[in-house]
Amino acid sequence: MNIFITILHIVVCIVLILVVLLQAGKGASMGAAFGGSSQTVFGSSGPGTFLTKMTTAIATIFMLTALSLSYFSLHKQPSVMDKAVPQTQQQAIPPAADQTTGAGEQKPQTVPQK
Repeated sequence: MNIFITILHIVVCIVLILVVLLQAGKGASMGAAFGGSSQTVFGSSGPGTFLTKMTTAIATIFMLTALSLSYFSLHKQPSVMDKAVPQTQQQAIPPAADQTTGAGEQKPQTVPQK
């Protein structure tokens, strides 16, 4: 489920970028704003075009997928590896070579004086 939403989110992101780049900017209608624009109900820009409505729909899908991805990342299901019992490795500690001298004879230990 998480992989599907991530792929959908990336595709929606790319489509949103393309739809926004296809729209005409506000500067394209500046000539109509300063001279002889028609007096319509919606103004000189006219009603919302297909690209504007499509941008709104895709932006809504983008926000929903972003929210669902953040929800799934917070409420993550436990992994199979979380249930695995860790194996303890016991390391053999080699005997200290300087504790004995020769054939099993122990060195006298000195106590540091204060």
